Amino acid sequence: MDKYLTVTALTKYIKRKLDIDPHLRNVWLKGEISNFKHHNRGHMYMTIKDDRTRIQAVMFAGNNRYLKFTPENGMHVLIQGDISVFEANGQYQLYIQKMEPDGFGALYLAFEQLKEKLLQQGYFDKTHKKPIPAFPSHIGVVTSPTGAAVRDIITTIKRRYPIAKITIMPALVQGPQAPDSIASAVETANKRNEFDVLIVGRGGGSIEELWAFNEVIVANAIYDSKIPVISAVGHETDVTISDYVADLRAPTPTGAAELAVPSIHELQRKIISSKRALQQKMQNMIMTEQRHLKRIRQSYAFRYPEQLVRQKEQELDRVSDQLKKTVLAISRQKSQHLDHLYSRLVLVHPNKRIQQAAKSVDYLNKQLLQSMTKRIDQTTAKLTVLIEKMSLLNPLETMKRGFAVAYKENGAILKSRKNVKKDDRISIRLYDGKLQCRVLDIEEENENGFGQGRTQL
Repeated sequence: MDKYLTVTALTKYIKRKLDIDPHLRNVWLKGEISNFKHHNRGHMYMTIKDDRTRIQAVMFAGNNRYLKFTPENGMHVLIQGDISVFEANGQYQLYIQKMEPDGFGALYLAFEQLKEKLLQQGYFDKTHKKPIPAFPSHIGVVTSPTGAAVRDIITTIKRRYPIAKITIMPALVQGPQAPDSIASAVETANKRNEFDVLIVGRGGGSIEELWAFNEVIVANAIYDSKIPVISAVGHETDVTISDYVADLRAPTPTGAAELAVPSIHELQRKIISSKRALQQKMQNMIMTEQRHLKRIRQSYAFRYPEQLVRQKEQELDRVSDQLKKTVLAISRQKSQHLDHLYSRLVLVHPNKRIQQAAKSVDYLNKQLLQSMTKRIDQTTAKLTVLIEKMSLLNPLETMKRGFAVAYKENGAILKSRKNVKKDDRISIRLYDGKLQCRVLDIEEENENGFGQGRTQL
């Protein structure tokens, strides 16, 4: 029996064989993902297949947390991992260490996936975009304090709008710590609550160098910012997630500075132009009013003021008479209305209504008394009739006419001759007393209703 192995022992042996095989270590594999499942503990389970066969695979949370994209069913991927056996079901499977899309760069795919996700969540909606102030007094710049971008921004703002105050919010713009650093700088700027606009960006570089501005933590910080944000990342051809989320996208850091502030020389030209237009408008208004004044001076009222006063006095007399007539008419109308209201008040005076109510109460009392008397008489008559009927049905009244009732010794009424035997003792109830008797004989009635038996008392 020692030659027989257990399933567990065989599986462990096969697993050790696979684990020590150098050809199954650090395997490079390509295929298509199917049956993908992302467990709530962070592990990813999937099947990697080609057109002929398939292999089960798992990528633990410690490895997949560094993925720049989200695996999906049907996606073709390039994989680096190890082959081993899962002892619980004796199945060999692929343990994935690294994975990237086949045919697309991982960063490009991650960019497209995050872009689509944020688009669906409304991060790019125009309704969420805040307007950039036309004349900012204080500008915050979130970037590296040592890069060329910050120098370009400061130089451009000082040249175009020297009265604006500039504050640099230093942040890392490249490397693993850059996303947290940028997001923290934006949040700090919002907490300070002293900036009119924020410029967030850096100079040009590769997609890997600009990747910090494609992270979701930076997108959230810009989206949640109460201060308008101008995104200025890389060159004009470089587009990041921050550009989509920001309130305004600038092609370069220099372009961001130009969009953030107006040109003082252009403002001066506009002021001079507005001043000239205002002076011209004022001159036109003065000339218009002078012509109007001239027409007034030449009018009838200024040439013949005495006639105008007399005419107005006559109009005043006419209006005064009309006013008196109107007042008298209104007074008469109100007086008539008051008399009418007084008459109505007399009719509905409480004393009058109380008198009418008292008469009504007296009348109702008389009606009630008459109804009660009539009802009592009717009820008394009905009661008398019922008493008479009950008297006719009273057994005692029947007994007065010569009838009697026979009872057995147990008190039961004797209804038939069959209920007694000879020599039984019975009681006979009469109108004025009771008789105790003994049955001497029992006889049956004949056809004429008479019997021949005897009863001895």
